[in-house]
Amino acid sequence: MGEIVYENVSKSYNEKTIIKNFNLNIYKGEFLTIIGASGCGKTTLMKMINGLVLPDKGRILVNGKDISQVDIIELRRGIGYAIQGNVLFPHMNVYENISYVPKLLKLDRSEIDDIVDNMLELVNLPADAKKKYPNELSGGQKQRVGIARALAANHKIILMDEPFGALDAITRNQIQKELKEIHKKIGATIVFITHDISEAIKLGTRVLVLENGEIQQISTPEEIISSPQTDYVKSLIEAARL
Repeated sequence: MGEIVYENVSKSYNEKTIIKNFNLNIYKGEFLTIIGASGCGKTTLMKMINGLVLPDKGRILVNGKDISQVDIIELRRGIGYAIQGNVLFPHMNVYENISYVPKLLKLDRSEIDDIVDNMLELVNLPADAKKKYPNELSGGQKQRVGIARALAANHKIILMDEPFGALDAITRNQIQKELKEIHKKIGATIVFITHDISEAIKLGTRVLVLENGEIQQISTPEEIISSPQTDYVKSLIEAARL
């Protein structure tokens, strides 16, 4: 069984079915990228993991526990979350942003200081960045702080919803490389949403291609490229080649 499990999950909005009878195992330590067009259900699937969206039918298991049966606040504190732009707290400096969840967990100040320093080093930001506020940072720096905040409480599961979508190509490429290295170092399970097939293939240890709430293919990046199983997957690969 996976670390995150979807069992016969369905979800509708205003009588429109987004996800129907969906089943998936996400395994501990993998980097799963989910690729699909806008409205295909990929963000809905991600938000189900930390209870931001609840299924109409079926259930989600995290570490073997049905999330409808656990304390949802505790669940969310145990899962890192990063979105496009990362929405840093503007009135907090970098230190305060990164230390937000560790403080909620009532860790000692010395331990929090060490966490912040380690996170800054991990995401390639200088130590003096901790005193800066979000409006003093570049887009790439804000994104690195967002990643650091998502990792700060030693989370074993990290959810990332198109986190690099607003970055220029050069900065995005650099942070993609850094995120792959971070994944190797920390061994967390990362679920990463994107609409860019090149990004999905570059980052994922497995790639899930989603269309209209249904899995078109879930394979290693190499298999996605060499053996696309549906016309939709073939069209994505062809677009990436072009």
